[in-house]
Amino acid sequence: MIFPHLCCRHPHSVTSSSASLRSKQSLLGASDGACSMMLSSMSTLRRRLGLLSAHLVVAVIALVVIGGATRVMEAGLACPDWPLCFGSLLPGRQMNVQVFLEWFHRLDAFVIGIALVVMAVATTLQRRQLPRWLPWLAVGLMVLVAMQGGLGALTVTRLLPSGVVTAHLALALTLVALLSGLTQRLLHPTAVVAPLWWRIGASLGLMSVFVQCLLGGRMATAWAGQRCLAGGEACQLVLSHRLTAMPVVVVVLGFAGAAVLAGGWARQQWPWLGGAVLLVLIQVALGVFTLRLGLSQPAVTVAHQLVAALLIALLAALLVRSPDRPSPSRSVVLDDTSLEACHG
Repeated sequence: MIFPHLCCRHPHSVTSSSASLRSKQSLLGASDGACSMMLSSMSTLRRRLGLLSAHLVVAVIALVVIGGATRVMEAGLACPDWPLCFGSLLPGRQMNVQVFLEWFHRLDAFVIGIALVVMAVATTLQRRQLPRWLPWLAVGLMVLVAMQGGLGALTVTRLLPSGVVTAHLALALTLVALLSGLTQRLLHPTAVVAPLWWRIGASLGLMSVFVQCLLGGRMATAWAGQRCLAGGEACQLVLSHRLTAMPVVVVVLGFAGAAVLAGGWARQQWPWLGGAVLLVLIQVALGVFTLRLGLSQPAVTVAHQLVAALLIALLAALLVRSPDRPSPSRSVVLDDTSLEACHG
């Protein structure tokens, strides 16, 4: 005989268990929803910072190009005072092509400085939602642009000394590389590290191009090309810049070739690698044309500096690129600190 009271024993306990289960499920759903909103917010913040960094890359490259045009047009002292120009924010009667180049160069630098201050403040205030390294890097970039402004002031007050002008260029190219790498990390985050050979090859390419740019800047600020062509003076600087160009080409082409031969993820980066190869070849052609034309065409010289800055930016982006996380369910990649609020 079956006793009904044994089969239906404590029905209220079953009901309470079901209610408890539903309560836990609702709590988990609410927690998942809160985490999803948090991840979405962080993704939006990171994307906005990445877009700001991308715009800053363009602005700093423009700063380098305008600085090169200012030197070629002999407009470095077109504004005899600093930070104003002829004692005013916007020169009026004194305005000409040379004054405009120097004035616009300073305006671009000022806008970049303000944008980097905004980035440093924003990343510091939102540091709990961002990788630990980002606020420190933003503050470091702000310090670098302040140093860049100081070097710019010295170029005017010290009447364009070659060493200061070369340091001014070096710091500008450093900003290009750092901002380009930062843009890549913010817009394309990943937790997987690129192969060691990739990082070594990209680093060698970036450093070799950077050193070559400094040699070119030293040659340009000393007016070595003009002096060598006119009277045979300072030809050693010109020769050193030409001799080091070929090893740079070999390093960049070797890196691109190794990536294609390696296959897999590295070969999939062929648009970036092809861009680096194309820029190197264009840079060599522009260098040859610059000397063949006797440095008489400012547009060719400025284009030479533009391609150099673009090559720095591209190689810096390649250096920090890495394979995507293999998990197909990946939606947002964050540092471990950003997931602490979603644990438990």
